[in-house]
Amino acid sequence: MARRTSRRERRTPDLRRGKYQREPKRRFIQFCEGKNTEPTYFRAIKRVCTSAQIEVLVEPAVGVPYTIAEKAVAHAKSAGLTPRSRRVNSFEESDQVWAVFDRDEHPRFTEAVALCRHGGVQVARSNPCFELWLILHEQDHDRHEERDKIQRILERIRPDYVRDGGKTPDCDDLVTRVEQAEQRAEAQLTRREDSGDPFGNPSTTVGRLTHQIRQANRLATRPVK
Repeated sequence: MARRTSRRERRTPDLRRGKYQREPKRRFIQFCEGKNTEPTYFRAIKRVCTSAQIEVLVEPAVGVPYTIAEKAVAHAKSAGLTPRSRRVNSFEESDQVWAVFDRDEHPRFTEAVALCRHGGVQVARSNPCFELWLILHEQDHDRHEERDKIQRILERIRPDYVRDGGKTPDCDDLVTRVEQAEQRAEAQLTRREDSGDPFGNPSTTVGRLTHQIRQANRLATRPVK
């Protein structure tokens, strides 16, 4: 004979059901080569992705990717985010450290990339420069160009950008088209890889960083059981 359910049992809610929790927030700690354009851009991304904690650390060693890599790896190590120093079940274990720098004509670029990979740091690199990534928000670009030409192209399509005056473009407007930029950048990287020159000009992996940030933002705002 089935047991009768008491009035008290019927009134007591099952606290195990219908309970939602959100993904923990993640920090994206970025060591940037540039002092103006890159921080301005990532602050605009932060304003859109309000649930992803973004911390931008700008290093003074402009033009030296290996120094940026060293600083980023040292930070990752101190935070317990490298393969050897990772802290299990720590609050910071889902944080990501990124090194953001240009290929251009800088020495030890390949060494900088390798140092980051071995040190648990992800790389958002651009060849020849970060401005290529900004161009991809507006249009495709797949011609080999030097830094000066890339900056002049950006200046032409974005009059609010002044390369010699230190004036950055309206990044709040640019980031509204970040998904298109990511798609163009990935297609560009595929062409470089198919040609046997994955670091070739033009190419940029900044879109992989913005994709990670946007994905973390979606997970942090989506209720999950």
